[in-house]
Amino acid sequence: MVEEAKQRRKGQKMTQRELALLAGVSTPTISRFENGEDDLQLSSVNKILKVFGMIDRRILTFPDSTIGGAARAIWEHDTVEFWGFDGDNRIRCCISEETLKDRFPNDGWTFITIFQRNRPVIEQMARRKYLAGKIDEDGSITIQSVDW
Repeated sequence: MVEEAKQRRKGQKMTQRELALLAGVSTPTISRFENGEDDLQLSSVNKILKVFGMIDRRILTFPDSTIGGAARAIWEHDTVEFWGFDGDNRIRCCISEETLKDRFPNDGWTFITIFQRNRPVIEQMARRKYLAGKIDEDGSITIQSVDW
């Protein structure tokens, strides 16, 4: 990443001083960063990388079910649908009944109950898929047994 940032700076014909001003760090910090020194603060590194768009700012959050995050079973597709948010963007997520039964103990529960009892783990899997770019053509995230 350091070499990539350095090449981007040079490709834009930007001096270390100009980069320092844009990033809000000192010129010696830019020099230490580009020389690969390991005594830099993470916040300084993040500021430098942000200048070049090298930090992924995506995040997938799941609202509390009491404020719009309720899941619903879609019986004709045998899935549970739930929604996450990346800023103002609503992201459809779903997990199949088969995956719920394969992955989680169920003791005869309905698949919406299995989902509700395991929601934090399921949301974390949806978040991992989203951040890894494993998104369906329609922009949704489908969790399958093979994802674990």
